[in-house]
Amino acid sequence: MAAFSELVIEQGATFISTLNVEDVNGDAINLTSYTANSQMRKSYYSSSSNIIISTITGTSNGEITLGMSSANTANLTPGRYVYDTTITDTQGAVTRILEGIVDVSPSVTRS
Repeated sequence: MAAFSELVIEQGATFISTLNVEDVNGDAINLTSYTANSQMRKSYYSSSSNIIISTITGTSNGEITLGMSSANTANLTPGRYVYDTTITDTQGAVTRILEGIVDVSPSVTRS
């Protein structure tokens, strides 16, 4: 079962969040040869999505970094979204590891 976490993305600001993938015993999962993907949508049924860049930054300690550039967050409409993050092994098995709500807070300063 995927963990639940609420994220806050500030419109127009760089977004970075790091997560650590652990098994049921609390031990880090080795992510060597895995890929990670993450998307956010206005609702579960939305056909359009926004990509959250998901990079495995620590294979042996199960670390994944989620991020969006300030240019990408500037294009987000403020409000609530849903998201999830999956990992895929070399055999193509997909595991959803994280899911939740994203709150995009509006920006006052614009370039």
